[in-house]
Amino acid sequence: MRTTPTDEERERFAENGYLMVKEFLDQDELEHWRTVVDAALARRGAQRFSFATGAEAISRSRPAADQSYYDRVFTQRVNLWQSDDGVRELMFSPGLGRFVGQLAGVGGLRIWHDQALVKEPYANPTAYHLDVPYWSFTSADAITIWIALDAATLENGCLYYVPGSHKAKKFDNVGISERIGALFDVYPEWQNVAAVPCPVPAGGALLHNGLTFHGAGANMTPGRRRAMTCAYMPDGATFNGHANVLPPEYLRTLRVGDRLDNQAQNPLVYRREVSGAPTW
Repeated sequence: MRTTPTDEERERFAENGYLMVKEFLDQDELEHWRTVVDAALARRGAQRFSFATGAEAISRSRPAADQSYYDRVFTQRVNLWQSDDGVRELMFSPGLGRFVGQLAGVGGLRIWHDQALVKEPYANPTAYHLDVPYWSFTSADAITIWIALDAATLENGCLYYVPGSHKAKKFDNVGISERIGALFDVYPEWQNVAAVPCPVPAGGALLHNGLTFHGAGANMTPGRRRAMTCAYMPDGATFNGHANVLPPEYLRTLRVGDRLDNQAQNPLVYRREVSGAPTW
């Protein structure tokens, strides 16, 4: 696994709001990640969330037509690290946190949520959207890593990014619906900036800022396109009032402005090296 970004990679990420790393996992690591994630998905089965105020409740609030479309965009399972020891070991790898934290350029990172994403055969495209506005904190420094367990191609639904769009530093958003370009109604100044397709081989990774505009194509093939992702929150972020994936019992203890530093819910996985202290 790559554990340290280069200076050139940090510069490209800061400029574009995303980065492709074609060889993030080696072949043995890739097979291990596939085995662990597939087993975790099988154990989780049809369950999406065990609590009513998370993304599943948000999903149920959609208009029926939008919900029908969304259900055919991808299969997703969130916070597998909380219920599966194998995924927990992957997400807590010090090298993973170090690479992402150093790329983001923040003092510390906490897991917001992991997310297995599977574009099933002939799945719908993923509309352009931003990540952070869905979440329970507001930050221009959040970051997500997207690790390809299968090659992501133009044919099976690779990601597209609008370069530099994170620099808008705005938090308006749209839902993921059949209007794949609805985000550009909200940000018309970006509608003529060409998105960049990012095919990536199995074992490769894509990383993006939580405010970078992104979407994915349809899966036009009979095969599945698997990815394992993790969204990270900068240490010190505070609650903005959105429930998102926070469980009800924790949510009841929070007030807007409270620090989201509950180690059981949002574990710290990276801290910048200071005065010779080790980097996690």
